[in-house]
Amino acid sequence: MIRTSSPFISGVVFSGGEPTLQKDALLELARFAKTLQLKVGIQTNGQFPATLEAIVAENLADKIAIDYKTRWEGFSSVTGDQVPGSRNEYQKNIRKSVGICKKALREQELGEFEIVITVFYENEEYIKEIAAQIGTIPLVLQQGEHKIGALQGTVSDISHGEYISKRKSLQELHPPLTLAEIKKIADELGRTVRIRTREIGEISYESDWRCRDARKRQR
Repeated sequence: MIRTSSPFISGVVFSGGEPTLQKDALLELARFAKTLQLKVGIQTNGQFPATLEAIVAENLADKIAIDYKTRWEGFSSVTGDQVPGSRNEYQKNIRKSVGICKKALREQELGEFEIVITVFYENEEYIKEIAAQIGTIPLVLQQGEHKIGALQGTVSDISHGEYISKRKSLQELHPPLTLAEIKKIADELGRTVRIRTREIGEISYESDWRCRDARKRQR
């Protein structure tokens, strides 16, 4: 697919599932894309820093986006530092992943690096924590949509019609945050962010703190 598409594209993005879970396959595909002079993007949850380290070591990525998962999205249901999927393990691994990417960016081994957070009503406080931790790394707030699997258990035993009905009810009870609501969260972060929604795509947003500081200076 990469080969046949290569005359018409400028790059390839490997996303998920989780691409860094399959280290050898990802490395092979990224190397192949580079032989065709294509740029390579990696979209990852940051759980597998060793894969990112290998990617960076071979200069195989032009852009890495870490989709930072919050506790609400599944990392509080398991306890213990050593349990796969636990929040403690994830936090440890994502800190390593962020450190690897920051170093690669600083040493010009990586062209672009960003942190993406999917925004729900439930994770506003975690967004503030993450924003404080990542410093000046570009931050993207992405409009989230509740999934049946996350709130109502498995969906393997329901019919397609039942799934559509449940999904509609869920969306009515928990609609995605609006652009205005996401901006309000961004205003609390004290930094410029990019916001992505289904309605408008992506915008750059200078949060209200800059406007307040500007007004103070004018006085």
